[in-house]
Amino acid sequence: MATIALPLPRYTVADLEQFPDDGNRYELLEGWLLVTAMPGSAHQWVVTQVASAFHVYLGRGRLGFAYGGGGAQHGVATLLIPDVLVTGPDVRPGRPWSEMTERWLAVEVLSPSTRMYDRDYKVRAYLGMGVREVWLVDPWARAVEVHRAIGEAPDVVRETLAWRAPGADAPLTVAVAALFDGAGAGD
Repeated sequence: MATIALPLPRYTVADLEQFPDDGNRYELLEGWLLVTAMPGSAHQWVVTQVASAFHVYLGRGRLGFAYGGGGAQHGVATLLIPDVLVTGPDVRPGRPWSEMTERWLAVEVLSPSTRMYDRDYKVRAYLGMGVREVWLVDPWARAVEVHRAIGEAPDVVRETLAWRAPGADAPLTVAVAALFDGAGAGD
């Protein structure tokens, strides 16, 4: 049987502006469209726990900013939307995502609809675009994978995470189990 070559479309960040506001999350990775379903309430609970911890630690912008669902853009063909994006203090709210280049940390909370993209593609992309560290928060393993370099095995943390913002006197410490308390079951 002969193979059929199908041309697959490649998109730009500008193309995403034309996509429907239908509850799905549309992202681009080097022009390839990644579409995932709206996250469930358990997923969003964990995202809120992480973002809240950073918001308090960063002193409401004194040390930096934590954006829930912020955009990590690289060129015209890559726009990823981490569950939490932590940036430096110069990356003030109101600036376009394309101008935000000081990205310290991207956090993805794994879910059934995102775990393959997050682990197999997005970690490498974030690190490749200059994000200093990537956390994959895994509700099933009740652990956090900490990725710091392409090709290196992540540190898997099950008890206490420690992360220090540049210029901070002390690290943020997070009890991993507390991230999942109250989340319930589901996506």
